[in-house]
Amino acid sequence: MPDVGQLASKVRSKNAGPFWLTIDIFCCTASSYRQITTGLSTARVADALGVLETEIKRFDIDALHVIKISLPRPVIQGSLDDRDMHGAAWASVIAELDIN
Repeated sequence: MPDVGQLASKVRSKNAGPFWLTIDIFCCTASSYRQITTGLSTARVADALGVLETEIKRFDIDALHVIKISLPRPVIQGSLDDRDMHGAAWASVIAELDIN
């Protein structure tokens, strides 16, 4: 089974303000985009990231072959407990998820 990182041309994560993170999955082809959108459920993403499914906002942007996933940061950006100031580490968790 391929994983998201093998099918997508790029998976990145970043801050979306001090309280939110955004993960973007960019696909070069309609085929890889369809594989990821159908094989990667929001519930699986939530489970992998350790959040409730209801906390995730997911946008499948067909015209651009992009999937955008937003979720609340576990701690406020820059706080003493923040170990990922820029939110960059979250992309690797999604990139390693297998596609069914």
